[in-house]
Order: sequence, then C-alpha cells, then structure tokens
Amino acid sequence: MTLLILAGVIILSLILIVLGLPGLWIMVASAVVYNMIVPGDPIGWVSLIAVAVLALVAELLEFTMTGRYARKYGGSRRAGWGAILGGILGAMVGFPVPIVGPVIGAFVGSFVGALVAELTGGASAGDATRVAKGALIGRVVSTMLKIGIGFTIGIWIFIAAAK
Repeated sequence: MTLLILAGVIILSLILIVLGLPGLWIMVASAVVYNMIVPGDPIGWVSLIAVAVLALVAELLEFTMTGRYARKYGGSRRAGWGAILGGILGAMVGFPVPIVGPVIGAFVGSFVGALVAELTGGASAGDATRVAKGALIGRVVSTMLKIGIGFTIGIWIFIAAAK
C-alpha cells in the first residue's frame, strides 16, 4: 500500500512540475519519508542523495537557462537578469487562468523582463524583441529539461522502492 501511495505522490509531483510548483522537492521528500517508514532502507541513501542532487541541478538549470538564451540572442547580462527575475515574478504573480497561470506568467515574465531590461539599456525595439524572444525560448527549454529530470527522478525513486 505504501508503494502505491509513493507512486501517486510521484505522479502528482510531475503535474506540479508542469505547473511551475516544487514537484521535484516533493518527490525527494516523499522518497525520504518512504525510506524512513518502510523497514529495511528500501530506497537507499545513495539513491536519495543522487535524486536530491538531480533536483538541485534541475532548479539551477531552470534559473540560468532563461538568462543564457537571452544572452545567446544578443542580450546583455542585464537582459539575462531581467529574464530570470521576470520569470520568477511572473510565476509568482501568475496569469488569470486557473492551474496553468503560473506557467504562463513565468513565460510572459521572462519575455517582458528581458524586453524591459534591453529597452532601458538603450537597445532598439527590434533588438530588444529578439533578445526577449530568446529569453522566452530559454524558459521553455528549461521547463522541458526540468520535466525530463522530474521523470528521471520519479522513475529512479519508484524502481529503487519497488526492488
């Protein structure tokens, strides 16, 4: 029964990742709790540490990819930081659409953050738009990477717990 509950938590956590919520950390925490309540150390501390490191890498990628893509498309460091901060602010404020609002907000925030940073830095409207488009692409890529890492973590935890 506890394995089914763990599987349910992993599946719900994957949905949370898509919505921009801390699903990776819920997966890691549920694996730690499972390891503590089921006798015999079923998952193992090496696996727990490994999935925690993967979760940390995914979070770092999410925050840095947006800025990296903004710079790749010709933006300044200022545009990179604008994209990162705009994405975070956009996810927190959200968008007036139930459930997917934080995701849309993060995408819009990354675009607007890079755009405003470039425009206030003296870039032309065309250049600033190109950089903002790069920031948006970076946000989408980072979200997809985070979802992929989330699937990896979920499968790892489930296989380790089921053995």
